[in-house]
Amino acid sequence: MIVITTPTGDIGSQVLDALLQTDSSHKDEIRVVVRDAARLPDGVHDRVDVVTGSHGDADVVARAFAGADAVFWVVPPNPMTPSLAAAFSDFTRPAARAFAEHGVGHVVGVSALGRGTSVADRAGLVTASLAMDDVIGDSGVAYRALANPSFMDNVLRQVDSIRGGVFTDTVAPDRAAPAAATRDIAAVAARLLLDRSWTGVDAVPVLGPENLSAHDMAHIMSEVLGTPVRYERRSHEDLRTQMTGYGLGKAFVDGMVDMMRAKDDGLDDGVTRTAETSTPTTFRQWCTDVLLPAVQA
Repeated sequence: MIVITTPTGDIGSQVLDALLQTDSSHKDEIRVVVRDAARLPDGVHDRVDVVTGSHGDADVVARAFAGADAVFWVVPPNPMTPSLAAAFSDFTRPAARAFAEHGVGHVVGVSALGRGTSVADRAGLVTASLAMDDVIGDSGVAYRALANPSFMDNVLRQVDSIRGGVFTDTVAPDRAAPAAATRDIAAVAARLLLDRSWTGVDAVPVLGPENLSAHDMAHIMSEVLGTPVRYERRSHEDLRTQMTGYGLGKAFVDGMVDMMRAKDDGLDDGVTRTAETSTPTTFRQWCTDVLLPAVQA
């Protein structure tokens, strides 16, 4: 039995799809934990066991993890959280207790790069995510934290701006950094969930195939979209003002700003790129497959 949290989320939905497409000779059953079962894709209800509720709730995870061998763990964003500790570690503690109580052997979680860097303790959302990893790792399960950089898919939040020729971020324009497609992150997660020969606690970096700067990304977008796209750097205070204007809570806004500042200070530079830490989808391919149709829609 494999349990998937956030099965309608950006990564969780792709993990679910990958597992449902696995060769029929594979014997694992699939259970999902979802707040609103109506959001599951058509045809999924008949192929999975559904537990309705929040996976931050002790009663829900007790039902969800009974008989489970492996769990895919994602903390959903909580823009109104009173603190980052509440959003990540406190949310995860009921599950960590349930892992032990129900004999769950393996957990794969979505986390972030940065552990061991000089800015790991002042990286906002990432610092909180790394603390969450410790909560899970201390539970006694075999745990693999997917150590991710920024997601290529986050660019989709700027479709309207990109359509108008402008791509924005807070990072230095020439600072090259890794970026990963969520479909590659999901593929790594599905592989680990199916092949549970691993033991202990460790991180699995998911770096994408190359490091790119914001200027590089804007150039690639221009070529794929067939129209000029330029990069404009915004300040961290501009980001703070915008997010606050959207009505997001102070803890979440501070966490996002601190994370972006830490990225400029080397948060994502602590892992050496190798064949094992690289994943296949290039930013150009992602733009062709995902961004271009979104811009044209």
